[in-house]
Formats: sequence, C-alpha cells, structure tokens
Amino acid sequence: MSMPAPEQMLAIEIARPGPPEVLRPVQRPVPRPGKGEVLLRVAAAGVNRPDVLQRKGGYPPPPGASDLPGLEVAGEIVATGPDVADLRAGDEVCALLAGGGYAEYAVVPAGQCLPIPDGVSIEAAAGLPETFFTVYSNVFERAGLRAGETLLAHGGSSGIGTTAILLGKAFGATVFVTAGTQRKCEACLALGADKAINYREQDFVAAVLEATGQKGADVILDIVGGEYFPRNVAAAAMEGRISQIATLGGSKAELDLRALMQKRLKITGSTLRPQPLENKARIAKALRTHVWPLFGSGTLRPPPIYAQFPLAEASKAHALMESGEHIGKIVLTVSSSHG
Repeated sequence: MSMPAPEQMLAIEIARPGPPEVLRPVQRPVPRPGKGEVLLRVAAAGVNRPDVLQRKGGYPPPPGASDLPGLEVAGEIVATGPDVADLRAGDEVCALLAGGGYAEYAVVPAGQCLPIPDGVSIEAAAGLPETFFTVYSNVFERAGLRAGETLLAHGGSSGIGTTAILLGKAFGATVFVTAGTQRKCEACLALGADKAINYREQDFVAAVLEATGQKGADVILDIVGGEYFPRNVAAAAMEGRISQIATLGGSKAELDLRALMQKRLKITGSTLRPQPLENKARIAKALRTHVWPLFGSGTLRPPPIYAQFPLAEASKAHALMESGEHIGKIVLTVSSSHG
C-alpha cells in the first residue's frame, strides 16, 4: 500500500569528515522500502551527539545503513514494503534509524516505529526515539532502576539527561543530575530533578553521598567515562549499578577493583546503533507498553526542544550541539513534509 513519493529528495550528506560546514544539502533518490520496512515522509528529525561523531569521522554507520546522518525522525508513512502487517500509508509515527534521518524521506524497519504519543507534537516526537530507547533500555532494563531508588544521571541538561530526569521521575525514582552551569542546573530542577550538582563548583561524589546520607546512588547513567569511572564507583550505593553509554571524557579509566567488590557493584555498557533489528524492535515494544501510555495520562512529557532549524541548516544545528549551550533537544524540520 502506498501514496505517491517523488523520485528525488533533499538530503544532508557529510561531504568529508570535519566541522559543521561539511554538512551539505544534496539531491538524492528517494529510497524504497524493502522487506519489513516502511518509507516515511519526514516531518522532523532529531539531532544527537552520535551525528556529530559521525560527521567528524568517528562513528561510521553500521553495514547496510544509510551514509546520511540522522538516527531519529517523525513523519507519515507513505509506502510499506513486503511483510509489514500493522502499519499502513497515512499512519504518523516516530522512529529509530541506523542512519538516513537528515532527509525528506527515510526508510525504517517497521519494528522501530512507534505511534506519535498522545498530546505530543510531531516535532517533539522526532526527538523521542534515540534518547528514550537508550535511557529505557540502559536504566530500567539493564540497570534495573526501581521506584524508591536513586538515579544519578551525568549531563543532566542533554537529550539523554533530560530524558533520564523525566523517565526516572515518572517511574518513582529520586533523580540527581550533574550539569556545568547554574542555568542548566536550574533547568534540570524545573524538569523535575530532585538535585542538580554543578560539577564545576562541587565534587559530585561528595554531593551525592551527602544527599543520600552516605548511601550513594543506586543507578548511575554515565556519558562521560574517563576519570568519572572511579568516581562513579565511589558515588555508587551498595549493590549499585553503573551504566556506561558514552565516553565524552575519554575511553580509558583506572580503577581499584576492591571498591567494586566491596560494594558488590554491577557495571553495564551498551551502544544502540549497531544492535540487531530484533533488539531494537523489542525495546520499541517495551516502550509502547510501559512508557507511551504515560504521555496520554500526563505523567510524562517529552524533553524540551531548545531549538529548531530547517533541514538545509543542519550545520547550524551541529554548531549549536557542539557549543553545549542547549538544554534538551535540537530538531531539524522538513518544510515539504506536511501541508
């Protein structure tokens, strides 16, 4: 089943590894959905740190994925490939991709599509998949955060951090975050964080231990790595779980393993993009069951959109992402998608 799609589309490609200016608008053939895939007319695409890493040459797309950046989109299905049962042309969805989101059309595995949640705009929905898949799978499934426990999320004002605040609070946890400015700390508190620690002014280990009566955090979600790793161990509670999902501060760490043993800690790590389709489809199903209904009930809202740029100005979106000024999500809008 399909609706008309043109032969060519506007897309943003990475001309060569380099600064934001290497992102350039080009015309590309509109992709065609294969078995188990749908073709989306993209209304909006989320901008994420991995897109910046890919642009710099440090995060190549997995085999078979589009070379275009963009890991999350929202839009309207215009065509379905063979073996797609529960989606049809005209459905509005948001979706996780392994690449190809910075374009007017994108092909997505059907299992990675989710309906636009009740009360959420299509632009805000475009900013959900990458961070919600990541936070839900790492914090709740892998690290087992439970109601009544304390979550510490580093980079509290980022897309990941704001999602961790919103999801943690929706599921009854106490949420602490770290952020680098007073403005970002205040924004995290406004989103619902119980405590925001300015890591430039305070040692987060001491702050977490003091706030928890020396108990520590039950789950720590870390995007920094490097020297944060031993400090996370020091800030963790007995039987704590540390989830490592990025290494913005470096990929090497030194650790006294006795501290790990004495606290009976669990360390877990993962990356989302290279995971098999069935893993991503399973996470999508869990989100649809356990998380999506919370939007409709008002228990959950999407992370704030800090800025929106037209698709052709993707380089400006990347410059903003790298400045670190933003709080929440940055979104690209595709004007030809709707209306």
